[in-house]
Formats: sequence, C-alpha cells, structure tokens
Amino acid sequence: MATLANRSRLFEMLKQRVITGLIALAVLLVVLFVMPPLAVKVVIAALMLAGAWEWSGFLKLETTGARIAYVGLIAVLLAAVVGLVDERIVELVFKAALAWWLVALLWVFMFPTPIPKTAGWLCGVLVLIPTYVAIISLHTLQPALLLFVLVLVWAADIGAYFVGKRFGRVKLAPNISPGKTWEGALGGLFLTAVLVLVSSRWLETDLAVLLPFCLAVAIISIIGDLTVSMFKRNAGVKDSGRLFPGHGGVLDRIDSVTAAAPLFALGANWVGLR
Repeated sequence: MATLANRSRLFEMLKQRVITGLIALAVLLVVLFVMPPLAVKVVIAALMLAGAWEWSGFLKLETTGARIAYVGLIAVLLAAVVGLVDERIVELVFKAALAWWLVALLWVFMFPTPIPKTAGWLCGVLVLIPTYVAIISLHTLQPALLLFVLVLVWAADIGAYFVGKRFGRVKLAPNISPGKTWEGALGGLFLTAVLVLVSSRWLETDLAVLLPFCLAVAIISIIGDLTVSMFKRNAGVKDSGRLFPGHGGVLDRIDSVTAAAPLFALGANWVGLR
C-alpha cells in the first residue's frame, strides 16, 4: 500500500511539473518570438529581479528591507548593462562569468564550507547579471539560437533525471544534492549529444566543433545547478521559491541556464553560430 501511495504521489508531482512546464514553454515562445525587443528586455529583467529576491533569501538577511536593498542593487546593475553595445565589454562580462563558474566548480567539491555574507552578495551578482546579458545578446543575435541553448540545457536535465533514476549509483555531489549521480550526468550528456546530432544540419556548423562545444555547455550547466543547490543547502531551504507549482522558484528553473547561457554566448562566434 505504501508503495502504491508513493507511486501515486510521484505521478501527481510529475503531472504537475509537466503541466507547469508546458504553460511556461508556451509563455516563453510568445516572449521570444512575438514580443518586441524592448518588451523582451523588460520581461527578462523582471525574471532576474525575481531571482534576486530569491537569492537574497540565501543570504540570511535579517530584515525585508535588506532583501529589498539587494534586489535594488541587482536592478541598478541590470539598468547599467541593458544598453551594452560594445562587444568587447560584453565579452568581458562573459569571461568574468566563465571564471566565476570555474571557481564555483572547485567550491562545489569543497562543500560544506562557510559562505561569508559578502561573498554571497557578490556571487548573486555573478550569477544573475551575466545571465541577463547572455539571454539578451542571444535573443538579439537570433531568438531561435537562444531557444536552442535552452533546449540544450533541458535535454541535459531530462537525460540526467531519467538515467539517474534508473541507473544512478555513484553520487555526484552527495553533500549538496544527494539525488544526482555520475550515471545521470552521463545520461544528460548523451541526450545532449543526440540533440546536437539532430540539430547540426539546421545550425550549419561543423559537427566536429559544435559537438564538443555543446557538451561543454551541458557540463557547465550541471555546475550551475549544483552551485545554486549549494547556496540553498547552506540557507537550509529546499526550493528557492514557489512561483512555479511543482518546480519551485525562478532560480530552481534557471540554475543550469545561469552557467550555460554566458558560455554559449561567449563561444557562439568562435564556433560559427552567427
């Protein structure tokens, strides 16, 4: 009876996640392909500010005013980068993000370690601001290309989830996310490779260059997921928020994207995705 009840509960959770995901996908397609560029910038900025509010919950701030101040800081920085047109500065933002995610990789495997409040503030900036710049840059370049990197991340997540559930044995980062396994990560990379093979003709890019690049993006997306999970665990929370039923908050949905999008935007020109 207990097993049946667990299966029923899992089915209901999965159904809720699928319904929420389909609604979110429909909204995303409208934002990417129907809304004018200015409206897209506003919508993505609002999403980043919601993420900033959730991140402020990781910082163990004592008052609502302090959390609002953190969101205000992110808003000021978003306003500062929204009009960036100098490609050298944009590239510098992406390189700074890549450096941060390499540091985060080391941090993840050293956890549990104390996270100073000041470091937490800075990490939120390094997560949210480059993500915004990357999403807007890719959308400006080609909305379909932005959709591709999102699908790439989803493929890595879905492959990791189902392969991990079926075959997962060796824990990937047990102190942060006990459910994630090395087998799941490999499953995610396999599904990513399949997606790239299917999409290579449309992208009109040398597969020998495109495949390793996209696999690198998928790998760094895992680091993004684990890093946000690290901050959640440090704060003692399961989800970053409750905006999406069955999915949690904004950061729960874009954790992988925060690492993948800047790398993809940085390397798009290098591999001929223009």
